[in-house]
Amino acid sequence: MTQPLASVEAALAGGCRWLQYRDKTAALEQQVERAGQLSRLCRRYGAVFIINDNTGLALQVEADGVHLGRDDGDLSAARQALSAGKILGASCYNELQRAKRAVTEADYLAFGSVFASHIKPNAVRADLSLFVQARDLGPTLCAIGGITPNNVAALIAAGVKLVAVSSALFGRPEEPGLDAVQIEARAAAFCRLFQ
Repeated sequence: MTQPLASVEAALAGGCRWLQYRDKTAALEQQVERAGQLSRLCRRYGAVFIINDNTGLALQVEADGVHLGRDDGDLSAARQALSAGKILGASCYNELQRAKRAVTEADYLAFGSVFASHIKPNAVRADLSLFVQARDLGPTLCAIGGITPNNVAALIAAGVKLVAVSSALFGRPEEPGLDAVQIEARAAAFCRLFQ
């Protein structure tokens, strides 16, 4: 996540309780600095802080966990590297078999893109029926891709407990810059849907 700290803080103030840092382009030194700032901010708000794709960075900044995709490292190795109580998430895309293999290591399984997403327009699509099939696997289910307050109810009904959102919270590139009040209100709206 490369959002300015003020925007992230607004989301946390609105009730966001999980934050994932994802940055595949910045130099490691910048990633450590940004992730450290976000980690401290999450602690202040009692939010879970997850690093995307980089177990080493998660360990370095004492994040609450790491999320790994298919090309980001071995789940077993990550589980061994993480201390007790740390969270491990796994991207399962649209593959139930991948999810079944991940259940021995992962605390949550992410499927998506569930809906069309402008951030990753070519991402594979994960049908809602996939969540229904995965509900009894054990780990918490997370949905990603094109999620808005208007389509969350269907995800919750299918067994989703976590949603990964970016544009619906911080705005799309073509939107005028959202201020902290708007971001906080959007986060609060998402949170109400899970109550």
